[in-house]
Amino acid sequence: MIAQENMLVVLVKMIDHIPCPPTPPAKRGRLVTYSEKLFLKALLIMIVKHLHRVYELLSVLNEPTYEMQQLRSLLTENERYPTRRTGERRLKGLPKRLPAQIGCFGRYLVELIVPWATCGRAVEIDSTVLRSNGGVWHKKDREKGEVPHTSIDTEAHWTKSGWHGWVYGWKLHIACAVAAVWIPLSAELTSANLADNEIAPALIYELPPDALFVPGDLHYNAPNVREFCEQTARLLVTTEYGSYPHTDEGVEVRGIFRKLRSLVIENFNEHFKGIFDGHGQVATKGLRNTQRFALVRLRRAQFLSTNSLCSIAFSTAWTSTSA
Repeated sequence: MIAQENMLVVLVKMIDHIPCPPTPPAKRGRLVTYSEKLFLKALLIMIVKHLHRVYELLSVLNEPTYEMQQLRSLLTENERYPTRRTGERRLKGLPKRLPAQIGCFGRYLVELIVPWATCGRAVEIDSTVLRSNGGVWHKKDREKGEVPHTSIDTEAHWTKSGWHGWVYGWKLHIACAVAAVWIPLSAELTSANLADNEIAPALIYELPPDALFVPGDLHYNAPNVREFCEQTARLLVTTEYGSYPHTDEGVEVRGIFRKLRSLVIENFNEHFKGIFDGHGQVATKGLRNTQRFALVRLRRAQFLSTNSLCSIAFSTAWTSTSA
């Protein structure tokens, strides 16, 4: 138990050493008192401790233990501590920034770990479904504008999965490095009815410059995805339309990437959902809350899947020693 508590403190401290994208300018008339990293720390504590509200976090932090004393000091800036209303307001706007933060950290890990030193520079893109919290909103009721039960999350939507069948909920879109280590490089969460090819350009935009090949399934074989890959000097490799067997020149190359897909992105999705309770219903309601639920867990997966804690700690120590 002591080791787990110490690990949480280590995780929170590591946030100070990871790169983040530039913070957007503050809104007119409102001064930014606390940094974005402070609320990333707060959100990480909430996830590890299974807390769903800011007042629950504040209650836990007030416990008279050494661990909570350390965490309270890490959530203090300029001798000030955010109030409940400030925490709720800043955490509400955090999901919009999480995809850029995941992409920034993914590019940093690629530079630090160099996963493609002995293999091709490919990144698999895919989506996986997450079931919404509560009941489902059937099409006939949605068309009438009737919500038959208060447990239904009206911001979720339907999709049909080849493996799961019809699912009411969300889609987690992920781009993962094809290498000896699985590094999630970019991600986004949307309602389940949004097509994969609509989100693909945003995922590809966040990829490291070294990523040259972008394999995906048939859903990504779309003009907008192919055009965006060409603009960014990348090669899109997807399943082709038409009856099998295909006889064109690229069929063998696509077969290799299809095998890599089953080894990388499909395994990563299952491991991610298994570790972070993604096989059942999500614990949140609403798009913003579910984005926060899934994307922050994906940031934790960036640590877990690459042993990046050790890498960053070593890098930080080495920098300090050199200085």
